[in-house]
Amino acid sequence: MKIGILQTGDAPEGLEHLGQYPDMFETLLAGHGFDFARYRVLGMEFPGSVHDCDGWLITGSKHGAYEDHPFIAPLEQFIRDAFAAGVPVAGVCFGHQIMAQALGGKVEKYKDGWSAGPTTYDFGGQTLTLNAWHQDQVVELPPGAVPIASSPFCQYAGLAYGKTGYSVQAHPEFGDAFVGALIETRGRGVVPDALLAEARAKLGTPLDSAAIADQIAGFFKAAVPHAVS
Repeated sequence: MKIGILQTGDAPEGLEHLGQYPDMFETLLAGHGFDFARYRVLGMEFPGSVHDCDGWLITGSKHGAYEDHPFIAPLEQFIRDAFAAGVPVAGVCFGHQIMAQALGGKVEKYKDGWSAGPTTYDFGGQTLTLNAWHQDQVVELPPGAVPIASSPFCQYAGLAYGKTGYSVQAHPEFGDAFVGALIETRGRGVVPDALLAEARAKLGTPLDSAAIADQIAGFFKAAVPHAVS
């Protein structure tokens, strides 16, 4: 089964040695039997068709889904086309947000600020801890979206769209080394110092990233039971 990774952001300058976002997702989903193709849609490198891969995974990004960047509108159309064709799409952080926006929801810079570092979420009664790094949030659901995860800070931390869409706000692909580097190199002067200190203190908390990898893999396999190789 081939999964196309739609790269909507680059690892921050100076952190490239920790991997680019597609590298992180390939590592996260290793062992689930997937092949991968990469498309740097940030640089307007789009697939020729929604059928070029069996499913699509949209990465995180420093950009806001509501911002005016050349890749935003065509990515939204790609999402809508994939949904119309029944081709499954998964999204993480920015990917979670752009999916909701493309399908009629609303994303905005959250009035209560940032979520950073290991964060606990309720996935339908199952408590999972995942790394977070975001200020933007989905604040209004698109038609057909069903909440599957939440936290006190983020009401719509996970969404399901039947067999066609799955998304989460947190970063299961981010390890502590990457989040620690974000705290030190990107958080200063942007994220409040007290929140950065709290996030740093929580590093080392056991993460449930493998559980989300299982959910993503299960979503793709259920949506495409007879995928091409």
